[in-house]
Amino acid sequence: MKRLFGTDGIRGAAGVFPLDPPTVTRVGAALARTLAAESPGSGRAPRILIGRDTRESGDWIERSIASGAGRAGAQCVGAGVIPTPGVAYLARTAGFAAGVMISASHNPYRDNGIKVFSSTGYKLPDHEEAAIEAMVLDGGGSLPEAEYSPAPAPVSPVDLVDRYVAFLRESVPVGTRMGGLRMVIDCANGASSEIAPRIFRELGAEVEAVYCTPDGRNINSGCGSLHPDGLAARVKGSGADLGVAFDGDADRCLFVSADGRLADGDLLIYQAASWLRKQGRLPGDLVVATVMSNLWLERSLAEIGIQLVRTRVGDKYVLEEMVRAGAVLGGEQSGHIIFTDRATTGDGILTALRLVEILRATDETVAGWLSRVTAFPQILLNVKVSSRPDMEAHPEIGAEAARVRAELGDAGRLVLRYSGTEPLARVMIEGTDAAQVETLARRLARMIEAEIGEGKA
Repeated sequence: MKRLFGTDGIRGAAGVFPLDPPTVTRVGAALARTLAAESPGSGRAPRILIGRDTRESGDWIERSIASGAGRAGAQCVGAGVIPTPGVAYLARTAGFAAGVMISASHNPYRDNGIKVFSSTGYKLPDHEEAAIEAMVLDGGGSLPEAEYSPAPAPVSPVDLVDRYVAFLRESVPVGTRMGGLRMVIDCANGASSEIAPRIFRELGAEVEAVYCTPDGRNINSGCGSLHPDGLAARVKGSGADLGVAFDGDADRCLFVSADGRLADGDLLIYQAASWLRKQGRLPGDLVVATVMSNLWLERSLAEIGIQLVRTRVGDKYVLEEMVRAGAVLGGEQSGHIIFTDRATTGDGILTALRLVEILRATDETVAGWLSRVTAFPQILLNVKVSSRPDMEAHPEIGAEAARVRAELGDAGRLVLRYSGTEPLARVMIEGTDAAQVETLARRLARMIEAEIGEGKA
């Protein structure tokens, strides 16, 4: 059972355990010790890249990590504000032993997090996270005293962000036409605020950038991929061809059509899969997604000869299955999409570039894509919980879940799970009858609330 790391690194309220200065300092030291142990006798100090999004707490968290890592013998290099996938890319291409991203992704500014990438650009495997946890929480490894030092991480003389931008631009095939394309880009007041509009403009698109003025507290606030209504209204009102929404650390991407409708990750996965298969670049004719993806995606892919493999929720688990199965495409309904032929993690800007490439190559529109989608009615409810027992084995909750599945039959699905980063139980039900789906979901949510809801002993 993990004690610090969730499905996407360490996450919580900034300043509160496990994101208080002493603990964060110990995390930096434990990471440095782990990296040194992997290269015994090399005589070289491990180099750690640190990037962050635009949250006001990012600066002191960066300093805490650098302080601990430095006292444990590592050399830290600061990349400044940069998308999470930029840290992953630079960790594997710029000679770093690891990359650390300080971000809570789509969460509000009061939260923050620590994501760690190895020198291969992949997130740390579970056993390495467990070793760091043991060092931090159990005192293993004789870590330095957990004192917070205000000294900033050293900044590299090389513009690392520009190296990442160059990689993104080079990912677009020569000859891709973006001239005449009118876009609205919502950067969630986050890490993509400077570079996403810049890249599309340099490629010839006419770009209106919104929510690109971060102040440390407005990241994801009523904007971005979690709150796309403002973007949809702007696209529709301005006569733009499409809109693109990122989240705070730019590892997610959603599209909006000219008439203001949302194209989620399932639709983007379908379009990318169809295109790659036609190009002969979809090995095994398979795609990886999570249990949350709509049945529409699974059945529509099957109609064109593509198998959908499902995993538990979390891009880390999607990627693990992609590597195991040799897949080049996978992702989540939330817009976290991975192209392993180009990257080692989900990259919102890369996803946007690739989907616009497909739009231009096929003379399609996002509205045209949406016109061919008939998604199954789906509802996701969150219930605040005081404990996390196995819901399927719980005598009351498990029995109610069994009754729900029996009523759905073969025409629907129920997914019960806990959030990997918050004290929430998630109830997802989909089927053919919208009224039945909502009734069953609310009935099960009430049962969970009654048994293990917030405030229950």
